[in-house]
Amino acid sequence: MIKRTLCFSNPAYLSLTNHQLVVKLPEVEKSNLTERLKKEATTTIPIEDIGVVVLDHQQITLTQGLLAHLLECNCAVITCDSRHLPVGLQLSLEGNTTQSERFRDQIEASLPLKKQLWQQTIQQKIANQAAVLNQKRGLEVKNMMRWVNEVKSGDTENVEGKAAAFYWKNMFPDVPDFTRGREGIAPNNLLNYGYAILRAIVARSLVASGLLPTLGIHHHNRYNAYCLADDIMEPYRPYVDALVIDVTQKMGHQEEITIEHKQQLLTIPALDVNIAGQRSPLMVATAQTTASLYKCFSGESRKILYPTMD
Repeated sequence: MIKRTLCFSNPAYLSLTNHQLVVKLPEVEKSNLTERLKKEATTTIPIEDIGVVVLDHQQITLTQGLLAHLLECNCAVITCDSRHLPVGLQLSLEGNTTQSERFRDQIEASLPLKKQLWQQTIQQKIANQAAVLNQKRGLEVKNMMRWVNEVKSGDTENVEGKAAAFYWKNMFPDVPDFTRGREGIAPNNLLNYGYAILRAIVARSLVASGLLPTLGIHHHNRYNAYCLADDIMEPYRPYVDALVIDVTQKMGHQEEITIEHKQQLLTIPALDVNIAGQRSPLMVATAQTTASLYKCFSGESRKILYPTMD
């Protein structure tokens, strides 16, 4: 079942009652309304239906009981800064009943296996990037499809970088000298926001599959707590890129992320993707991907299931 993504962009009191997330507005809570009217102005949402919560306002108050229950139900909680960009992610510590066994399999995975898995990851990322350029920009992408077949184990020749240079050069032709970077000009802000949502979805699926998001198959920055999430999300990034193209075509390039932008970007978990020959919401697909990754670590398989944009 596809889980809901909730974004709170205004002051709110968030609490827990009977396994329900309770949302109260400060102006209602502090008013002289009767308890009956206050209750009628309160919104409740079953926590079991929630997959991601985005806290995007400086005046949001939530109880520790609510936060604990969200994490117990494997909900990813994202905190945003004053610029409305995600800066924090909280996940459950226990996402699977055989977690210690799965941790051991992950930790003991051989270097050759991890290099082969990274090869598969980059091949699918480049193939999906090529599909975006073809579908959204009408470009011939024979060079990128050739590069897919040139990716070696571990991508030792950095074909990913060569493909990325061509990809970003052609992604936003209406933005002169566009370059991809966290601090770059718009629509980098939308890409950053979308990738943060995607990262939370993938990290949540990794935890549910009993894996450590910290131990990557390629990324290994000592300061990065989500190296494996950053690895596995790579072939999913082009779905965010395609969505950002659609958003900018409708709304133009703006330096500030508006509520309308967020409404569009928060549809990422429900984006329609093709995985294992079937259509599936992106959030469900990431669960299939991470489950297949564990099978690789346990020796049951040597192939990760990734979505294709064909």
